[in-house]
Amino acid sequence: MKNYFKIPNVSYRVWKVWLRNKDAFMKTAKANFIVPFLEPILYLLAFGFGLGFYIGEINGVSYPVFIAPALICISIMNSAFFECTYGSFVRMYYQKTFDAIIATPLNIDEVIFGEILWGSTKSVINASMMLLVVSIFRLVKLPDSILIIPLAFIVGFTFSTIAMCFTAISPTIDSFNYPTFLFITPMVFLSGTFFPLSILPKLIQFISFAIFPLTHALYISRELTTGALEPRSILSLIWLTTVGAILLILSINLMRKRLIV
Repeated sequence: MKNYFKIPNVSYRVWKVWLRNKDAFMKTAKANFIVPFLEPILYLLAFGFGLGFYIGEINGVSYPVFIAPALICISIMNSAFFECTYGSFVRMYYQKTFDAIIATPLNIDEVIFGEILWGSTKSVINASMMLLVVSIFRLVKLPDSILIIPLAFIVGFTFSTIAMCFTAISPTIDSFNYPTFLFITPMVFLSGTFFPLSILPKLIQFISFAIFPLTHALYISRELTTGALEPRSILSLIWLTTVGAILLILSINLMRKRLIV
């Protein structure tokens, strides 16, 4: 157990990994930016304005306003999680990118930390795009909602560390189906995204707050987008940063164990 929480050996060189992934991302910038821009429009048309026509208001706000922060948070989660599972696994196993980087002065800890930072950055990019779209539809209050952008980095960081833990223990790329369908999918529906969490049984509410990062991310985001930020959001922020810090150390040590035979 002690070896799983050994302090990582990282330096400023983690930014070299981040820059490498940024350069690769920018080579296909058009495709990478179109999806996060169009995705919220489709969701808003289908769920917000379509389904919302029959639902009316929830907690004193229209249904499109209610789900707008949820769409942003789901995008933050998906971008970080899939970047550090499928994306990192492809770079590690198929493209041998990790092997090439480790042949330079960078070490394994710095490679993994850089991957996690890039996953967090992808969350910021997607959150910024989606915030722009929902702002055009006037579904969020400004300027408070702009704080979702730095929040996206923290939330993305937590999901990136979770994803990297799964990457470290997954024998094949197909194994990511398990955390996707057993962890990510339930979280999408049981974190107060498309309906209030308060209508679910108390046990589900407790589980949601105890183990689902999306619940805490959405809790803060919904208060930011409605301009009703309360001090108790600090507890959710502390939960996200604490879990992210612990899993950062764990994920790096798990990956080190996997890559060093």
